[in-house]
Amino acid sequence: MGLDVFKLDGRVALVTGSCQGLGWVMAQALAEAGADVVLTSRDKDKAQACAADLAKATGCRSLGVGVDVTVSEQVQAMVETVVSEFGRIDILVNNAGVNIRKPIEAFDEASWDIVQDTNLKAPYLCARAVAPYMKAQKSGRVVNLASMLGLVALPERSAYCSSKGGLIQLTKVLALEWASYGITVNALCPGPIATELNLAVIENPEANQYFLDHIALGRWGKPEELAGAITFLCSDASSFMTGAELVVDGGWTAG
Repeated sequence: MGLDVFKLDGRVALVTGSCQGLGWVMAQALAEAGADVVLTSRDKDKAQACAADLAKATGCRSLGVGVDVTVSEQVQAMVETVVSEFGRIDILVNNAGVNIRKPIEAFDEASWDIVQDTNLKAPYLCARAVAPYMKAQKSGRVVNLASMLGLVALPERSAYCSSKGGLIQLTKVLALEWASYGITVNALCPGPIATELNLAVIENPEANQYFLDHIALGRWGKPEELAGAITFLCSDASSFMTGAELVVDGGWTAG
């Protein structure tokens, strides 16, 4: 068996929010493992350009789709486009996410709704849309990008922490509902990874030092350090794993 269990040849993967940061790294990893990959962005031209870059870099078949994953009709159209183009959908990676940092007294409703809609409502919409196809195939992999902040808290992240905690619970419910169809649903929980989403922390000396003091390995993670984890969760290597959280946080939550 060996490393063949990590291969994704012949599978079709949809990765939301995949034109930058962790989404791009994960899309690349799945393509390099053999999958055909669909990338998404709210900007259709950007999604198509990223898909062309991915195909050129990896030799995979790739498609770029413009979509707002918080809008039900657009999500449904996205999934139908994937199935029309590739004939199936095997992997869904719910990666699109946002973080707004404010004390709770200053957290306006509009900011709260943006975080909840992007981080929790969108994965629900995407999972619901792919369900009929994965059930018909009797197979599928759904990976929800949660966070270590779905397990532990930080000040000024009320919307983010609650959305990611909710996403972990959604993961568990879907795992139970879909297990009999051969569909696994797991949460990938990154810790402090040096992406655009965390620039505000990295560029603040006091905040950055606080983070470094809490990371057992003493450094921020690199985006590419999630490539192995996402390949594992989307492949046959994780076939007996569902409803679980895979934490990649440099040891933060071990303390």
